[in-house]
Amino acid sequence: MSQARITIDRDYTIADVPRRLFGSFVEHMGRCVYTGIYEPGHPQADERGFRKDVLSLVKEMGPTVIRYPGGNFVSGYLWEDGVGPAADRPVRIDGAWHTIETNAFGLHEFVDWARAADVEIMEAINLGTRGVEEARALVEYANHPGGTYWSDLRRKNGAADPFDIKLWCLGNELDGPWQIGHKTAAEYGRLAQETAKAMKLVDDSIELVAVGSSNRGMPTFGTWEHTVLTHAYNEVDYISMHAYYQEHDGDAESFLAEAVEMDAFIEGVVATIDAVKAAGKHTKQVDISFDEWNVWYQSGLDTEDQPHQVSKSWRTHPRLIEDTYSVTDAVVVGTFLNSLLRHGDRVRIANQAQLVNVIAPIRSEEGGAAWRQSTFWPFERMARLARGQILRLAVSSSQISTKRYGDVDAVDAAATWDEETGRLVVFVANRSLEESNDLTVDLRGLGNLRVKNAETLTIPEDGDRFTANLESAPDSVRMVPLPGAEIVDGAVRASLPPLSWSVIELEVARS
Repeated sequence: MSQARITIDRDYTIADVPRRLFGSFVEHMGRCVYTGIYEPGHPQADERGFRKDVLSLVKEMGPTVIRYPGGNFVSGYLWEDGVGPAADRPVRIDGAWHTIETNAFGLHEFVDWARAADVEIMEAINLGTRGVEEARALVEYANHPGGTYWSDLRRKNGAADPFDIKLWCLGNELDGPWQIGHKTAAEYGRLAQETAKAMKLVDDSIELVAVGSSNRGMPTFGTWEHTVLTHAYNEVDYISMHAYYQEHDGDAESFLAEAVEMDAFIEGVVATIDAVKAAGKHTKQVDISFDEWNVWYQSGLDTEDQPHQVSKSWRTHPRLIEDTYSVTDAVVVGTFLNSLLRHGDRVRIANQAQLVNVIAPIRSEEGGAAWRQSTFWPFERMARLARGQILRLAVSSSQISTKRYGDVDAVDAAATWDEETGRLVVFVANRSLEESNDLTVDLRGLGNLRVKNAETLTIPEDGDRFTANLESAPDSVRMVPLPGAEIVDGAVRASLPPLSWSVIELEVARS
């Protein structure tokens, strides 16, 4: 039996919990939009074509902000195609995913859906094939009250009131050669700077996200961020990060430790931001929007007739990257959420990619059911329970050996303290595949607490680590009670099962 100790002191905090940390992503890719959130004619569709069964699961999961409409898709997208009477909208080819885009679902539909889901919109603009003029026109269309060409067109199209979209992405992954309109850092930095200026001249209340590196392994990582921010630091508010992870060749130990790489990635981008800030003698603070992250099994992308396939023929909403997730994947997602929360002083926005069907925590079938995948649960629990202040933890843990990262802590943790409600929540993973971990959480300055609830996501009874949420067994991986969690001599004690992500919720004991 391994052991771990976490020391918590209420006076050692990192930052407030940024509510935008619990974001998601809807791209016109595969079946995320069509037969995902939108399917007219489905038995569960409302009068607007929104699937109520999917919408109910989205509300349960609790994302706070949704990035839309891409992704690679946005770099070739004409936003005007998605407004006006649906019958008059053009059908286009989408080069990013080699599909046919009907444009039956566009900006107005997404705004209506976002309001129904009670989420903030994070709108991405096309800086691949388009530029300054199209971007400022979109801001005018979305946010200006009326009396101008684009705002009056919005009103004509049925929306008298502005959409009031505050958060905007200045393109997508333009450092990547795969991207339509790929640019050098200098080319993109100047374009982002001038586009940002023009957009803020239309609406100075908006917040802007510049494109950062598509992943840490990009050959331009670091220099890309430095060059882009040297041009656009004064005009933008965030720079983006993207990262996807998967298990390679059965190396589960390294996969379970991937949050170590995420930590390093974040800290590297923070260092670059701060270097540009210092060199430029800037006073404002640019932070991070980690607006694509997830587990994504990228092998088989070009295999004919497979769910991962990038289309070989022009089809509408084909199945693309519909990964089915196991308990291992869910535990890893839990550690990513821990990492994002620990860095919440600088990572102020994050978006798990994507929301429905496409490497998603929610799955649906055309004309059929919708259900939760295993990765739904850590997101839902953290989005609901993380409130107040992020606490700075001192963690002492046994180690596990990995091929990629050497020896790493078996226990990975994050925690929040809500002064208003008197509630402490500890989010903790046991990365060990074989050993339970006896956990002690030493509480300082938090008064007389009691365990309100303790749950864990781990290998189901009579299952294995590959057990997944199949349509036929949608609850095969879920949160279950964590037995034995209790307060002993001012500390929380619990036994963490192997391969688990757990939530221990405590509250001030009332006399």
